[in-house]
Amino acid sequence: MAKKKKRPSAVGYQEQVQGQGRPQGRPASGTAQRMQQEQAYEQPRKKKKVRHFYDYSLLFCIIFLTAFGLVMIYSASAYTAQLEYKGNAAYFMMRQAKIAAGGFVLMIIISKMDYHFFGKFALPAYGMSYILMIAVSLVGKEVNGKRRWLGVGPLSFQPTEFVKIALIVMLAALITELGSNINKWKNMGFIMLLTIPIAGIVAGNNLSSGIIIFGIAFVMLFVACKVKWPFFTAGALGLGVLAGAGPIGLALNKIGLLQDYQFRRIEAWLNPESDPTDKGFQVLQGLYAIGTGGLTGQGLGESIQKLGFLPEAQNDMIFSIICEELGLFGAISVILIFLFMIYRFMLIAGNAPDLFGALLVVGVMGHIAIQVILNIAVVTNTIPNTGITLPFISYGGTSVLFLMMEMGMVLSVSNQIRLEK
Repeated sequence: MAKKKKRPSAVGYQEQVQGQGRPQGRPASGTAQRMQQEQAYEQPRKKKKVRHFYDYSLLFCIIFLTAFGLVMIYSASAYTAQLEYKGNAAYFMMRQAKIAAGGFVLMIIISKMDYHFFGKFALPAYGMSYILMIAVSLVGKEVNGKRRWLGVGPLSFQPTEFVKIALIVMLAALITELGSNINKWKNMGFIMLLTIPIAGIVAGNNLSSGIIIFGIAFVMLFVACKVKWPFFTAGALGLGVLAGAGPIGLALNKIGLLQDYQFRRIEAWLNPESDPTDKGFQVLQGLYAIGTGGLTGQGLGESIQKLGFLPEAQNDMIFSIICEELGLFGAISVILIFLFMIYRFMLIAGNAPDLFGALLVVGVMGHIAIQVILNIAVVTNTIPNTGITLPFISYGGTSVLFLMMEMGMVLSVSNQIRLEK
């Protein structure tokens, strides 16, 4: 005769629930699960550690590109500097190094600040942009037939660089304020109306900077708005204008909207061989430099074109010297570093604490990306020569100083990101 299984007593069941003992026999249904839950509850909860995300990978890119730029500036300008500055071959490199060092310190200071601080001065800074650009038109220094500089005693700077950073902060603050209302046509149009006048004023003296300013607004609106088709349409129209640059440029030159030196650049782009000693000289010399570089280059410091053949070798055309001395390998390496920098911008923007921070990073990303693309396109004669520098690498004190400030804002946003360990 089978033995009956002994059922747990009520006392045993009580002791089990209270965790005071274990009764003999099989526990009641769900008791073991309750015990595990109670034990887990009684264990002390571990506090999650939170750390700041300071993007050292981006910082490395900035340091590397700036240091590489100093090396290439010395290589590209040593011959010219020796002739023009009493044998001082390092003249351009030392000037750039001093400003870059000051800009680096400023970048670190800004990166430790709360980026929301800059939003408070968005509108005053943008208003100052108009004042500075009008001042350039009236009392600016004229260099090589172009008024782009304002002088303060022995110092001079290009206000267009200030306009770029002021526009980024202003648009980030305005779009954040509008929120989801940015998708309304009237608000999109309002932002473009705010951008077009300053872009037009800048383009009057510096076409490339005008294009960049418009491009920054375009990128920031593209990211912020849900409706994308107007931007793709505008992009297609832009390609159409580029394809018809010759007749369009001639028409604009006839009615006075395009200056003679700007139209000559379009002619040199379409047919540089037609005037190889004047209009097409810089373009052709740059292409010669790229062609002679081959796969691995002539060697650092071994460029021939920098010996008085290629104008602005240390400035707008420095990518040609990189191709000549370091070859295709060196040129692609530089492009890959810029691409990695863009990737870091995207990573920071995607994890930014708020919309304002994300838009600040997107604006800076748009600025860097557009300027790199335009510079390389000019050097390779893909588009007309617009006189644009390669970020961090080309010679230009104002450019590197404001670029460092922009990098400081991006690092400030990254510093506000919280990561749980």
